[in-house]
Amino acid sequence: MKYSELKRKLSKQGCYLLREGGRHEIWINPQNGRMTTIGRHDREEVKEKTLRSIYKDLFGA
Repeated sequence: MKYSELKRKLSKQGCYLLREGGRHEIWINPQNGRMTTIGRHDREEVKEKTLRSIYKDLFGA
């Protein structure tokens, strides 16, 4: 899965872009207030470990 696809899926699950930093974006899950950073590498594949970490940060699972 590419970063651009990940961001689309997170948007469909209710998460949204809170703000942009220099090299990362801060995303938030408004249902539980959890946040995470996601790199701006839209054309690159997300590593499996990074993907698990993002979902753990946002959803606690």
